[in-house]
Amino acid sequence: MAEAEALKSMVMSFRVSELQMLLGFAGRNKSGRKTELQARAVELLRMRSTPVEMKIKELYKTIHQAHTTGATMQPSAPSAKDIPSVHSSSAMQQQSAPRSNVYNPGGYATDRPLPPPTTGMYASSIYHHPSYQHKTSPPVYSSYPVHPDVKLKRLPFFDLLGELLKPSTLAPQGSQSLQEGGFVFHLTPQQATDIGTSRELRPGCKMEYVIQVQMRFCLIESSCEQEDCYPQGIAVKVNGKVCPLPNPIPTNKPGVEPKRPPRPVNITHMVRLSPTVPNHVTVSWNVEYGKAYAVAIYLVRKLSSSELLQRLKQRGVRPPDYTRGLIKEKLQEDIDCEIATTSLRVSLMCPLGKMRMTTPCKATSCYHLQCFDASLYLQMNERKPTWMCPVCDKPAIFDNLVIDGYFQQVLDSGKLKDCNEVQLHQDGSWSSLVIKKEQTQELSLADKSLVKVELDDVVVIPEPKEQVIAEQPPPPPAPKKEPTVIDLTFSDSDDGSDSVKEVSLVKT
Repeated sequence: MAEAEALKSMVMSFRVSELQMLLGFAGRNKSGRKTELQARAVELLRMRSTPVEMKIKELYKTIHQAHTTGATMQPSAPSAKDIPSVHSSSAMQQQSAPRSNVYNPGGYATDRPLPPPTTGMYASSIYHHPSYQHKTSPPVYSSYPVHPDVKLKRLPFFDLLGELLKPSTLAPQGSQSLQEGGFVFHLTPQQATDIGTSRELRPGCKMEYVIQVQMRFCLIESSCEQEDCYPQGIAVKVNGKVCPLPNPIPTNKPGVEPKRPPRPVNITHMVRLSPTVPNHVTVSWNVEYGKAYAVAIYLVRKLSSSELLQRLKQRGVRPPDYTRGLIKEKLQEDIDCEIATTSLRVSLMCPLGKMRMTTPCKATSCYHLQCFDASLYLQMNERKPTWMCPVCDKPAIFDNLVIDGYFQQVLDSGKLKDCNEVQLHQDGSWSSLVIKKEQTQELSLADKSLVKVELDDVVVIPEPKEQVIAEQPPPPPAPKKEPTVIDLTFSDSDDGSDSVKEVSLVKT
């Protein structure tokens, strides 16, 4: 409590220039009278942000140092009477000691600590505070500033109207794994009016706002644009109420916490639509080794898929000659290749809805000829934003979408009737496949009648017997049987001889 009062006294002793420096450091509005600047600065103390407190101490120490440089004796604890004398000369303020780069929890360079005063209230409340002592090893969050230079990816279905809270670091304090931080943002009178007048009440649905207050989380990485990313174990409260977050995506990996889908959070229904009342956001999360996160709050306007389609059409159409040249390139004859491709078939059905396309489009990063319907693609991403090409499964963001003028001419030609495929030729022209499809249908009907006749024949001649005869090899020749011999012996008494006659009867 004593430290908070000391910090407040420091803030109240600042001039307009120091107040503007402090508010600019915290990303707040720096315009207005001195009393307004002091009120905003005191409001910062309620956040209990260590970097902000260190900035207040740094500014006061600079003033104190300038005062001791111009005076021959060290002053005692500041009082209401002595505070104006600290700022009595602007020249004294400029005579500050040279700065040396020393890390501190705020992530900025500051002067080395001065010997603490031996008297006064600040001797025990500020200069002897543990967070103010010079440390040989900086805390975990020392390398991250209060407002990191990160840029979040633009969301196609939202127009950015204003920045309510600049990207702010979720800076852990202490060595505990579960951390908590607080943030404050305000609405201007115009912003509060715009949000309140954009309410839409649809039958059977909850109240929706066209102009929304949107909260986003991302990794602190300034090398490229960042998509929405949530820290582990995150929980958010807005003005004391629990804020619903996107449901985590289930995972089968053991020991791995499910990740939340990269989507922003709409907190409009939890925001106080008053320019005089601040909005408080409390975030708790689990610290991850080697990762740091930031939170930002924006004022946006939600767009529909039909509005995006209209914007896509306003960009214009890709010239048909571009696609015609691509067709010639794909069908170009290769001398070294023995097999030459003379034509290509392209479907006029959208791979998403299996319906005839009305607005054929594709991404400029795709090299295939097949298109998809722009309206269906935008409606799908409005419900579940993936922005992946349904043909090649590569990223196809809205900024890269373009309407193909060649296939738009094909669809608008009026020569297709019931044809759902076209054939592309080497010279870049096209022709429908209606005749070939009719021939295919006639051939399929003939095949069906032929199958029916064959089935009838199978009924007359048993199928198993035919299969056996067809499949079995010819039987081997049967072994030659020995003839059966019946011996009939009789004697010829007339001749008086004993000759025997044999009669062979062969049984066949």
